[in-house]
Amino acid sequence: MPSERKAFALRLDPALHDAIARLANADLRSVNAEIEFLLREALRARGVKLNEKSTTEDNSNNGGE
Repeated sequence: MPSERKAFALRLDPALHDAIARLANADLRSVNAEIEFLLREALRARGVKLNEKSTTEDNSNNGGE
């Protein structure tokens, strides 16, 4: 896991948090890791490329891009 991570507060609707927590549990991830995974998946679906420094953890979670 990269040592430099951005931390910020995120307010979520409780129902949304519960749904993400269920996904995270099914995927054996933390809620934080699941949110990051979902954001990366959404960016990839929109054709947004991340710089190499940011994709290190993504490659370890889902086999690379």
